[in-house]
Amino acid sequence: MGTCFTRCHSNLTILENTPESESPDQQETVFISLHNYPSLAQTEPSMLAGERLTVLSDGGDFMMVRSSTTGRDVYIPSSFTAEVTHRWLFTGIGRDKAEELLVHPNNQSGAFLVRESETSRDCHSLSVLRRSDSSDPHPVKHYRISHLQNGWVYISPRLTFPSLYHLVGHYLESADGLCSQLTEPCFIQGLDGAREVRFHPITVRRPTINWKDISRSVILRRKRTESGNSLVSEGLREAISSYLQLTEGSEHSWDT
Repeated sequence: MGTCFTRCHSNLTILENTPESESPDQQETVFISLHNYPSLAQTEPSMLAGERLTVLSDGGDFMMVRSSTTGRDVYIPSSFTAEVTHRWLFTGIGRDKAEELLVHPNNQSGAFLVRESETSRDCHSLSVLRRSDSSDPHPVKHYRISHLQNGWVYISPRLTFPSLYHLVGHYLESADGLCSQLTEPCFIQGLDGAREVRFHPITVRRPTINWKDISRSVILRRKRTESGNSLVSEGLREAISSYLQLTEGSEHSWDT
């Protein structure tokens, strides 16, 4: 492989993940509006930005939707909407729109959403609201979520997860380097009674590993300790191997 594994030494605890099935209700996809419509100041809007929409018909470039706030049927461009899965995975929005949605008065510190990254292809971004006493002109912080070749994801290279679902579950339990511990998904008008997101236990902490004392064979082969347990599991071994191949000579930034 030609990669030196000793450069990855760390005294930090390695977090390893056990995949869990996601409950069916968490997989529901809903549509939300991204703009007031019509946007004319003199006209009462038929649809408000950030509300849940009921799709009546989808013609591709245009959709007929029903507003959950006004009850009116509106024919709008599809680009005026975004898909939301798991209550927090937003498809079809950028950084600016994420900030606009998160600063809604109904969102408290720790409100979050995950979106596709605008700056890094095939990556996602975690956008987190941090409200403070001071007048912070930029209360929403953004973190790049990188993808390994084996499908695992991470914000900090020392912690890898088998899916976005598991990554979000971890940061709901602990800030672990973020500006704030995640609290609840971004507010959506029409879904305010179903904001809580429940996650099954998804993480197990392994003993601290000193990479200086581990040979390459431990990672590449199924070497076991005297107790019979594998020092480095299959998933962690694959994640480390993929990460080192992918990031050879690269610099990483949390923010995106």
